[in-house]
Amino acid sequence: MSTRYEKLFTDLAEKGEGAFVPFLMLGDPTPADALEIVRTVVEAGADALELGVPFSDPVADGPTIQTSHIRALDGGVTVDDALNQIRTIRAEFPDLPIGMLIYGNVPFTRGLDHFYREFGEAGADSILLPDVPVREGAPFIAAAERAGVDPIFIAPAQAAESTLEGVAAHSRGYIYAISRDGVTGTERESSVTGLAEVVENVKRFGGAPILLGFGISSPQHVADAIAAGASGAISGSAITKIMDKYIEGNSVTDMPGLKAELGEFVSAMKAATR
Repeated sequence: MSTRYEKLFTDLAEKGEGAFVPFLMLGDPTPADALEIVRTVVEAGADALELGVPFSDPVADGPTIQTSHIRALDGGVTVDDALNQIRTIRAEFPDLPIGMLIYGNVPFTRGLDHFYREFGEAGADSILLPDVPVREGAPFIAAAERAGVDPIFIAPAQAAESTLEGVAAHSRGYIYAISRDGVTGTERESSVTGLAEVVENVKRFGGAPILLGFGISSPQHVADAIAAGASGAISGSAITKIMDKYIEGNSVTDMPGLKAELGEFVSAMKAATR
């Protein structure tokens, strides 16, 4: 049986499109609001979702995404709450690929096998642990495969050959290539310089389709990613910045306005994949 990712990338290739994948934090600013925001981006054309689980020390994230971690934690959101939200999203969107971005202490705390099993059973297709490099990935890969979850690894912009080879060999579903070094955020834009080279290097080792992330904040960035040979792009900080305009504390001040602006943004980003 093909996975949701395989089906998605096959269908998109047949249509001559790339994938646009928004990143959203579960529970931000509340679980109910987060679900409403998920529905908005899917209706606007998102091909898959990348969902975060709030964490107190998100080392790979810049200040924008850190804010969404803090908001969700301030609202009392737990890992169990996140799992409940995934179950709801999976029930509503049975064919949509759902990827998770979760920091490594969560699987350590919950136990690797238990962690991958519970996220897989909730409906997650893949899990990326941004603070676990592929060279330290063996126990995570084994536990993911036992649970039927795709492990995802990051291909850094300035990666050694051995790292790219490991990422290509062990990532299932897709490979997360980063367009520049550093942390997530729109403060520094995506750079296509060297991107074609990174894509080409990873592709030499075979491997899953490549999605480009870090600093993807405009339709031009998406078009550049596709032109460089990536199968799509992931955008998180730009979406969080839109949300920030409509959130005070843990309350959305204008949900219709937020949904309208988010919908327009996602539609424009998706259009750039064609």
